[in-house]
This record gives sequence, structure tokens and C-alpha cells, in this order.
Amino acid sequence: MLPDIRVRQRDYLLEISRALTEELDLDKLLSRILKYAIEMLAGHAGFIALSNPQGRWFLAVADGLPDAIQRFLDAWLEKIPPTQDPSDLQLTELNRLLQQISMGNLSAVGLPLIAQREVIGFIYIFRNYRGVFSANDRSLLSSFANQAAIAVRNARLYTEVNREKQRTDAMLDSAADGILILSPDRAIERTNAAFARMYGLSQAELQTMKHGDVIRWAKPPNGITLEKAEAGGWPLSPQAHLYVEGDIERPGGQPPLPVGITYAPLLSMDGVLINTIATVRDITRFRQADELKSEFVSIISHELKTPVALIKGYVSTLRRDDVEWDCNVMDSSLQVIEEEADRLTELIENLLEANRLQMNGMRLEKADVNFYNLAHRLVERFQVQSENHHIIIDIPQDFPIVMADETRIEQVLSNLISNAIKYAPGGEIRIGGQTLPDQVVICVRDEGPGIATGDLPHIFDRFYRAQEASRKTKGAGLGLYLARAIIEAHGGRMWADARTEKGTRICFSLPRD
Repeated sequence: MLPDIRVRQRDYLLEISRALTEELDLDKLLSRILKYAIEMLAGHAGFIALSNPQGRWFLAVADGLPDAIQRFLDAWLEKIPPTQDPSDLQLTELNRLLQQISMGNLSAVGLPLIAQREVIGFIYIFRNYRGVFSANDRSLLSSFANQAAIAVRNARLYTEVNREKQRTDAMLDSAADGILILSPDRAIERTNAAFARMYGLSQAELQTMKHGDVIRWAKPPNGITLEKAEAGGWPLSPQAHLYVEGDIERPGGQPPLPVGITYAPLLSMDGVLINTIATVRDITRFRQADELKSEFVSIISHELKTPVALIKGYVSTLRRDDVEWDCNVMDSSLQVIEEEADRLTELIENLLEANRLQMNGMRLEKADVNFYNLAHRLVERFQVQSENHHIIIDIPQDFPIVMADETRIEQVLSNLISNAIKYAPGGEIRIGGQTLPDQVVICVRDEGPGIATGDLPHIFDRFYRAQEASRKTKGAGLGLYLARAIIEAHGGRMWADARTEKGTRICFSLPRD
């Protein structure tokens, strides 16, 4: 039958072993180990010191030590250089120093804490009377040291795993693309917020579904689907990525979503599939860009073809050797050629301006701008171009002077007046000005058919032209785009009013300072 002391030793070690699997708080666990070690060795105090990941030493837990000795230990530990070798810990030196402090009234025993051949700390037990710790004492302390080393190693592993989990969670949550982590049977184990937003279900709902329940193609996609690829033996290697592109159906009556999905396998060391990582990218903008590119080519081809054909036609006619043209025919023909050449020049300049705006922004040469004088100068020029319109200026002579790039502002007003003449069959065109405390507002209003509600949000988009306008008038859809860019470069704002009973009104504001 075991003596009581041996039973207690066994019980303490068993309790600590259980605590290792249950307690995640390292400080609490080390305090319990130290408390039991002090009791079993008939000690009165003790401490456990640890090294951090950078190799610096610190006092992790202490029991029964006066504050003065704890301060001494903190200072001494800070001086120990980073080490992984038990011989460098200088336990003998520490014992000598403690003997000097206590004037020989303390006896101590200390052992290093070693985990996977690495010294991660040491444990010290003190008695407040003179005496020598026996070999059995050291053996018993070694058991507690081993338990403490296991506790520290487990805590650090837990911290590292938890840190990796937090890092993975942060990466998933911050990713702009949707991410699905699939099990080998294609069940959704994990998804991120981006995919939940683009699909229209919560993450919790998605994680109860399978890949085939979520990725449902509205029409046959471009590329091999995951199901077909796996039926053919995919994946054969960790580098065997899949890419498929198409429109996926969404719940709740939402329109199909254009996506590009990349599937990457996660394989074990022996080549067994652990997970499939699906990265889902919303390619709506890419598709819109392709459509815009096609529309641009169509518009520019049409806009270039007409003036080039007219110029070529008139030049070919004037060069005929079998006809002698009188001066009136020559003048009218050359006028058409000149007008079409000017139209080509304007189109090319607008294209170049739009490209410069995309690449480098807009440079402004600011000076005092008098809107009263500017409006009258433009009206004189435009009024002679149309007999069906009457252009009225509602800008008072004392309208505030504004610091702006006059050439650019003239370009904006010219575009608005030109559009009013172009889209309104006749009637009044009114240029108005309003003064506010911190800005001025200029509006151009006509008496035409107005802007359709469906077109209103898009009239300032690059290359956008309403269907009705594209049938009746010429243009590349760059005028209002450039006009708004000019106003915004000045720190102002440009907008169009919703369709009223009569006509269209487009306004812009500029800061007064």
C-alpha cells in the first residue's frame, strides 16, 4: 500500500494531467502546477520563468515571494541573453544570488522546462530554512517541470492555431471575391461575406447547402464545370486549377449573376483531396466593359463613316474632268467638306480628351470668369445657327465672378446649348443663373421632349446615347461625360432634372471661393 505522500503526489499529477486537456488559460494552469509543486516539496515559495518567442525571459508566475525578490528576479531575467541551451540558464548563479539576498536563510532547487529539446523556461522552489533538496525532491520537481513544459507547449500551439484561424478569417472576410470551401463530397464547409452578399443568402444558410444547390448555371457556361471535371478524374495534382465562366441563378427572383469561378484543390501528402477552394468573381463590370467596347467601336465607326463618306463624295465629284462647276456649287461643296472635317476634328479631340481624363485627370488654368459676359458671347455665336430657337439669358449683370478655367467652362456651356438646339425642335432655350451663399448654379433649359426616366441615370456615362437620340442626331456620347468631368474637376456638381411637363433642364454648380 502506497504511503499518503505518494498517493498525494499521484493525485496531484493526475489532476494536472486532466487540467492540461481542459484549461486553456496558461497563467491559471502554471499557478496550479507551482502551487502543487511547493506543497509536495514542503516549500514555502516558488516561481516559473518562461522565454517568449523572441527568446527574452520573464517571470510568468510566482507564489509566496516577497515583492522585493520578485523585482530582483524581473531585473535579473531581463539580463539573460536569448538562449536555447540549458547550460546558459545559469541556475547555479541564480541560486547563489538568492542565497546572498536571504543571507543563507533560503534553500532552493530549480530545473529547466524543456519541450521538444528546447528550453522554454525553468521552475524554482524555495524553503525558508537551510537544508538540501534530496534526489527524490529533484525527481518529483522534474515531474512538475515536465507537466509545466507540456502546458506551455500546448498553450503556444493553441495560440498559434488560434492566430492562424484569426488570420484566415480576416483574409476570407476582407476578400472582395466570393470564396467557397468545399468538402470532398462538395458540401459547403465555409464561405465568406462577399459571396453571401453577391448570392443573396446568409453565410449560415449557405453552409448547410451543397455546391450543386448554389452554383446553378442559367445557361451552359464557358469551361468545364466542377462536376464534369471530377467525373473525369480531377484533380490529378495540386496545380490542376479549373476555371469556368457563366451566369449563375440566384434565389428570391434576383437576376442571374455573371461570374468567373476558379477551383483549386487542397491535397494531403498522399494525394487525397481534403478540400476544394472555389474563388467566385463577379464579372459584371468586365462584361459591361466588353459591351461598352463593342458599343464604342460601333458608335465611332458610324460617326467616322458618315463624314468620311461625305468628304470623299464631294471631293470625287469636284475632281470630275467632264464637268465644269460654277462658283456657287464649289463654295457649297467646300463648305460641306469643311464642316465635316471640323466634325471629325471635334470627334477626335473628344476621344483624346476622354482618354487623357482616364489616364492623367484634368489640368485647370483658373482665372476670373464673368458668366454674364460668357453667356452673351456664346448666345451670339449659337443664335445664328438656328432660326427655330430663341435663346434667352437670365443671368444678371452683377452675377458673382468665379475662379475657374474659362476655356473649360465655355466648353461645358457650349455643349449644353448645342444639345438644346440639337434635341429640341424649336422654342425657347433659357440660360439661367442662381447665386447661393457658397456656390453659383447655372442651368440650361429647352422646350424639347425631355429625357426619358430610364435614360436619366446614364446620360453622363461615357459613350452612352439614348435610343431616341441616337436615331435622330449624331454624336459619340462624350459631350456630357466630358462636361461633368470638367465641373467635378472644379469641385462642383452637374445634374439633370427628371422629365418635367416641358423640356429638359441640365444644371451645374461651382464653388464661389
